[in-house]
Amino acid sequence: MIVLNNLSVIYEDETVGLENISLEFTPGEFTVLLGASGAGKSTLLRCINLLTIPTRGQVIVDGLGTLNNPKALRKHRQKTGMIFQQHQLLPRQTALKNVLIGRLAYHSTFRSFFPLPKIDQIIALDCLDRVGLLNKALTPVKQLSGGQQQRVGIARALAQQPRFLLADEPVASLDPGSSHKILANLKKICQEDGIGAVVSLHQIDLALEYGDRIIGLAGGNILFDSHPSEIKSQQLEKIYQTSSLMKTV
Repeated sequence: MIVLNNLSVIYEDETVGLENISLEFTPGEFTVLLGASGAGKSTLLRCINLLTIPTRGQVIVDGLGTLNNPKALRKHRQKTGMIFQQHQLLPRQTALKNVLIGRLAYHSTFRSFFPLPKIDQIIALDCLDRVGLLNKALTPVKQLSGGQQQRVGIARALAQQPRFLLADEPVASLDPGSSHKILANLKKICQEDGIGAVVSLHQIDLALEYGDRIIGLAGGNILFDSHPSEIKSQQLEKIYQTSSLMKTV
């Protein structure tokens, strides 16, 4: 379990990124962060693994406690995979080599200069197989489609053998068909492995279809937190209207 305790992010220009956020994320639950651009979705995601340092509050992880020392943070990041909107892949390297990057957290910096052990190769190939890209293992990722590149990014995160996956707008640049395939595959894997996922989206239809839980954000505040079946049109309007107003202030 990951607990966010009274988390706030205030930027140097005094813009509020998050305001007194308290949440719990559990393994096996597919949580969608829903909201317009600037609502605080990416900031919240990046706080979970402290890529963004909160101004106030704590991140507490089951078995590690408060992430207030480098050792605990390193172990947390080792077991928390990250999937990015723009893939963040090495385009000239093969799909397999990109996925193997997910295994580097289990080795020392010195060891990473050499070919990784056979077990890491097996894990990486299995992850490519699970996203349907085993036949592309030796293909440079620059030759893959956008949807295929995103699947490589998912495989790389899975190679960490994570307890949690964080995905920041993972389908924003994809067509609707590819978006559904990516999210369906991601949710299936999370269900099979008991992985908790926190996924930021701005597409309401995708959030309603794939989320076990929706957290609606606007202006760094939580306006909704429940099962997708509970969200009403008035609440959606408030989430997006509030975000729009915040951007024009």
